[in-house]
Amino acid sequence: MEVYTTDSSDTDSREQKTLDYGRMNLIDINLEDDLHSDAKISIKSIKDIEILLLNHNRLTRLPRTLRNFLSLRVLDLSSNCLRELPDIIGQLPLITLVAKNNQLTNKSLPKSFIIKNQISSLKELNLSGNMLTHFPEQVTELKNLRYLYVGGNQICSISKDIWRMQSLQVLSVGGNLLTDVPDTVGLLSQLQALVLCDNLIENLPTSIARLKNLKSLLLHKNRLKHLPKDIVALKNLAELSLRDNPLVVRFVQDMSLNPPTLMELAARIVKTAAVSVEPGDLPQTILDYLSCANCCVNPQCKGVFFDNRVEHIKFVDFCGKYRVPLLQYLCSSKCIEHEVPTRPQTNGATRGYMMRKVLLG
Repeated sequence: MEVYTTDSSDTDSREQKTLDYGRMNLIDINLEDDLHSDAKISIKSIKDIEILLLNHNRLTRLPRTLRNFLSLRVLDLSSNCLRELPDIIGQLPLITLVAKNNQLTNKSLPKSFIIKNQISSLKELNLSGNMLTHFPEQVTELKNLRYLYVGGNQICSISKDIWRMQSLQVLSVGGNLLTDVPDTVGLLSQLQALVLCDNLIENLPTSIARLKNLKSLLLHKNRLKHLPKDIVALKNLAELSLRDNPLVVRFVQDMSLNPPTLMELAARIVKTAAVSVEPGDLPQTILDYLSCANCCVNPQCKGVFFDNRVEHIKFVDFCGKYRVPLLQYLCSSKCIEHEVPTRPQTNGATRGYMMRKVLLG
């Protein structure tokens, strides 16, 4: 979640711009009265308020006076009993709107989150834990949105127009009823985290491999039997959660291996044979290439690799509880060790710096 902060670092100044009604067990009528109270207005000008916290109350509707908050940047409505978000929401200069854990349906959302012919300032929208049955199409108009959370609903599909949200960095749709993912998700070039866990997904589109900035891909608790082979091209991927899927092991074992170039073969011989190379013996570009050698993680192999490698999943017992698949980089398919039963261990998965965790507990 992006936290909004004012330009001033002065705490008193920020508090002066914050109106906090969170966790006060408020219902609609007394909130409306309090916003009109002379005592409150004398302390803070409603037009200067930038952060309004109404979370964890019993609100079923929003006060009409909300339209008067002309400088509002952050609105937290989470954990209430809201059945509707009025259209005036789209007329506020919000950066963050949190409306999770309410009773909102698709029909009760604003028809648009932006003022006509204007660019929305909204960067974060959280509609998780509501009663949405399909992806809210109006959010695809939010060209500056970076974080979208719609998990914990009953959404059956993601809009094919999701590609229009080119600023999106986090897309969280876990805990829904998704059976597939549209190809257009692969066009979200800025996406860093994609949460698809707790759904009914059986296949992923190959376009997932286009998400070059993706760092986290959560796929646990689905119906995946295989993954796109090109998923290993996601070089920035640091977290790939696969637990509770009927995955077949061979999805990585079957990946085709392009033959190494002549340059790589020659460089491997130089490194494994420990051929002495002095500055001036070879062009600098070749010396730089030789310095990029990576050691094969198979402890029985002394080989190295450069650009060409075998990517293999090895299942390792973790804490005696999970069979954890780890992605290994090997110099050759001959270095793949046959799976044999092993006793539970907590550190057997840490050998080799080129090994990357695929499933996180």
